[in-house]
Amino acid sequence: MVKRYLQKLPKNVEELAHWYMRYISPLSLIAALLLDYFVLLRRVDLWIGNLLLFSYLVLAALCITVINLVEAGRLRHPWLLTAMPMIPVVAQFAFGGLFAGYLSLYSRSAAVEISWIFILIIAALLVGNERFVRLYTRFVFQFSIFFTVLFSFLIFFLPVIFGKIGPYMFIASGVLSLVIVTGFYYFLHYLVPERAKAESTSVARSIAVIFITFNTLYFTGIIPPLPLALKDAGVYHGAARVENEYRLLAEPTEWYEAYLRYNAVFHSTPGESAYVYTAIFAPTGLKATVFHEWQRYAEGAGEWTTEEIIPFYIVGGRDGGYRGYSIKSGIASGKWRVNVVTEFGQLIGRVAFDVVEVPEPVPVQVVVR
Repeated sequence: MVKRYLQKLPKNVEELAHWYMRYISPLSLIAALLLDYFVLLRRVDLWIGNLLLFSYLVLAALCITVINLVEAGRLRHPWLLTAMPMIPVVAQFAFGGLFAGYLSLYSRSAAVEISWIFILIIAALLVGNERFVRLYTRFVFQFSIFFTVLFSFLIFFLPVIFGKIGPYMFIASGVLSLVIVTGFYYFLHYLVPERAKAESTSVARSIAVIFITFNTLYFTGIIPPLPLALKDAGVYHGAARVENEYRLLAEPTEWYEAYLRYNAVFHSTPGESAYVYTAIFAPTGLKATVFHEWQRYAEGAGEWTTEEIIPFYIVGGRDGGYRGYSIKSGIASGKWRVNVVTEFGQLIGRVAFDVVEVPEPVPVQVVVR
């Protein structure tokens, strides 16, 4: 049995690459997702998480450089030629680590009903990365995927560094991404001019399409507003801050309903007020104004109408998010939602609920946040 097992082990680098792709890569993908989500990338401002993502970017750029030098015949060391089948695999590992990290970070910040398209794109790239190994030897694909991961990184990294959010930070991220990828192109143009010149037009077109796509997704609100993220939210019958705690009056619910932010039912007596509580994570040093946008669904018109917009100021740094609440007095029965938005109109999250009028107050319990 041992002999039969040993016969299945890789005997050369090509077999090692195939063996890794078949047996190790799927497991490493799952491990990376779990490790990123629960440990390394719990917060967008953790230095160890950002250092890990930056190291993946450097490793990816190094693999692209080596692949092109070998393909152009600039590097002919026997040991490097022997190891060549593994280099695209290493590139796949680096890009896979980046996509896993982005899926963890962006999904935490996403309002699913708005940002699901962008999250789906990242998830598709993550899954597709398992089949991209052969494509990593193609010059245009290398630059396309590298620009994608670079732009995705700078979108949230620059706001963390400068403590600011908004369109100007996004535009700065895009411009810096273009500068870096252009510099990288001319670096390879110096090393392997024949490969760079032959693909210059295709690279430029590909980068332009990706750049336009990112801008379209951002300015239509599809890209989540990282580094902000809605950590907790709900509708309550009362709210008060007592020292460093928020005490909320909640209707008794099943345990699983604590994980659902949609289709809640708020039983209201005539003239009663509703309280919407939110905890919004922001990185240390970031200060911003956010808004609770109270909207009611107008059955006759078939659309949401804004009843009230309440601003409040948040300060980053708290692991559980900056806490606050807004009040809607004399809330009427019907379908309601409270959009949590930035001053630039980006949706951070949403609390949706149905108000049902009842003649007597329902039982409530105190929940501490």
